[in-house]
Amino acid sequence: MADAGAESVHCSGAGRGPAQACIDPRRAATIAPMRTTFRPRPAFRFPRQALLLALLAGAAGCSASSRGPVSRELSFDGQTYRVVTLDLKHDPLSLHWRDPVSGDAYGDIETLQQWGEARGQRLLFATNAGIYDRQNAPLGLYVEDGKTRVPLNMAHGNPAAGNFSLLPNGVFAIYPDGHAAVRTSAEFKADAKPVRWSTQSGPMLVIGGQLNPQFVDDSGSLKWRSGVCAKSPTEVVFAVSEVPVNFHGFARLFRDKLGCRDALYLDGSISQIFVEGEGYAGAPAFLVKPYAGIFAVFVPQ
Repeated sequence: MADAGAESVHCSGAGRGPAQACIDPRRAATIAPMRTTFRPRPAFRFPRQALLLALLAGAAGCSASSRGPVSRELSFDGQTYRVVTLDLKHDPLSLHWRDPVSGDAYGDIETLQQWGEARGQRLLFATNAGIYDRQNAPLGLYVEDGKTRVPLNMAHGNPAAGNFSLLPNGVFAIYPDGHAAVRTSAEFKADAKPVRWSTQSGPMLVIGGQLNPQFVDDSGSLKWRSGVCAKSPTEVVFAVSEVPVNFHGFARLFRDKLGCRDALYLDGSISQIFVEGEGYAGAPAFLVKPYAGIFAVFVPQ
């Protein structure tokens, strides 16, 4: 018999499913509520070694994408120069004279830049390639993408007639294996090796670590001047003076400051260097005349 003083116990859902526990309401208040502790699954831990490798790979990727010509302003013997260093393993240096379709000479860096942009190419670096004749053609050897447009010039002219005849003159060349060199014209001819890109100019500034003996220390012939050397088979250095200088001082820049054993003069008062993001350095714009050949580094846009 049920206790007369007891309250009835109600089981919700009784009779409609599996048996359920019934709780006396008088005891419900004394039963502590159940606490469910949620324990999240441990987060995935990236192995430290793999994380380090990923970071290094990302850094390498950023470094690769930021490669390009290295430009700097440099002071030497009280004169200022713009110096640009190229790594031929990453900076595809080429030569350009005429549009291969129209046959028209580019003539200036801006026109060459526009030609590249129309073909999805961005110009990172450019400078005039060397001395040319009255017909605006290279005065000496000119090879573009393996094709000889002008042959090697071994004529011994009158030095008073122009810098090309101030001997020895020389050749800058990039060979099919991607290696570059500056040689005297006589050495280049003796080698008789095929080249992919090449320009002949003169005079040589530095020959085997020695200044060209034709140069005079206190010469009063002051001009804006540009030149090039290959410090190693894949490191090419271009320089242009920001003020007029003589041959002796310019040659000493390459030998004593830049560490070049062989360096070639490119041209005088018309010379400029273009670097993307920096603009032009070298001769004033009003002195610049059409170029017969232009060094350039293009990359896809």
